Parts: sequence; structure tokens; C-alpha cells
Amino acid sequence: MTIRQRIPLAMAADKTVYPESDGKPMAETDLHREIMFWIIHLLQRFFAGQRVYVSGNLLIYYEQGNPRKSVAPDCFVVWGVEARLRPIYKLWEEGQAPQVVFEVTSKSTRREDMKDKMRLYAQLGVEEYYLYDPTSDYLKPPLVAFQRVGDSFAPMQPDNGEMHLGDLIFLPGEGESPEYVSPLLGLRLALDEENRLQFYSVESGERLLSDFEIGQQAKAAARLADLRTAEVEAENLRLRAELARLRGELA
Repeated sequence: MTIRQRIPLAMAADKTVYPESDGKPMAETDLHREIMFWIIHLLQRFFAGQRVYVSGNLLIYYEQGNPRKSVAPDCFVVWGVEARLRPIYKLWEEGQAPQVVFEVTSKSTRREDMKDKMRLYAQLGVEEYYLYDPTSDYLKPPLVAFQRVGDSFAPMQPDNGEMHLGDLIFLPGEGESPEYVSPLLGLRLALDEENRLQFYSVESGERLLSDFEIGQQAKAAARLADLRTAEVEAENLRLRAELARLRGELA
């Protein structure tokens, strides 16, 4: 008996070629590319072992049969799909659009990031949209967040913004950068003293570390362990020498 796999008619009939590249550069600058990879890797590590797909600079095709209908976010997060390597992402096959998108933006991509992509992401069903301008090219402060309301995006309220306690109003400090809490990611997004984007776990409060930082911590822990071992060995030698001296005096 021959068993044949049943393929949905729409998929079987679709012989459209969906390219894996749109021919555009990966990022504006080396800095933008490094930050893009950094965000992707941090979130991949944070969601490791969960059914959460984190990727970036990957073509998302959103209209079957039309290879011109694509977008490539710098980083995007999708819940409920397998975390595996993909050459492209087809919405009609995956069945789930990204829920969170990050764009590492600059003045040259301002119109696309703030208008064209924002409108498209809202139409696709993206729930949270973050723009980070690492060189403060046009965003001041360089981090801004949006959440979907209906069919469009609205600015997200900073977590460290104006607070009301009865009749008292507490305002953020002068020059204080906004911080945002992502309900979907379970992370707090903030800028450090040098306006570098940082992620903190809402549950633990700990900052997400890069592979390099984790490696540096491991090396520092190993050096500390070696130092403590050397100190213990030196103390043992001292005690043995003292014991030998005392025995000699008692003999």
C-alpha cells in the first residue's frame, strides 16, 4: 500500500518563487547591524526552550502568490510557532504574524519605519512596535514604543512617566529616558547612561546578558575560583609549617 501525503490544494497549486533576499543591505551601518544581532540573540536566549520564534532581517511574505508583498523587520518575535531555522517566513503557512517587532532606526529610514512599516505592521496584527535610534539621529530620547489600538498604533505609556498618588503627581527627572514594560515579552526596556538599550526580566529584575558578557562573567568566576584555591593552598602550607615548628619545639 502506498501512503501519499495530503497537501492542501492552495499550497500545492502555489508555484510562486519567494526569494530569500530582497537585494537590500542588511543594515545602515556596522553599529546598526551589531545592535540588530544583539537584540535577536538576547531574545533568543531569553525564550530558549519555549515555543517562541525570534528572528530578524528575514523576509516575511504576507500575501500568497505575490512575492512583492514582503517586509524584513530588524527583529521580530512570534509566539506559538516552532523555533527553528527558516529561509523565509510565509504568514499563510505559519498561521501567525509577529506580535512584537523592533526596528533599529536612523534618519535615512525614518519615513519607512515611522509610516510605511508602522502602517503595515498594524495591518498584520503586530501588538508592540519598538523603535531604537542608537545614535540619536532623529529620536530624542532614542527609544520609543507603540502598542496596537484597533487597526493602528498608539504611543505606549512609559513605565517611569508621570505617576499619580492621590492628589500628588510625581514627574520623571529632567532628562530621564523613558522605560517601557512589555506585557508580551515580560521585559522592561530601558536606556543606560550611554543611551544603550538594555532589557531586564520583569520577573527577576535581572538584566539580560549577551554571550560576550556571560563569557566574561564565566572567566571572572574561574579566575576568582583559582585565586581562592591558591589562597587555601597557601594557608594549608602555612599551617603545616606551623605544625611542624610546634612539633619541633615539643620534641
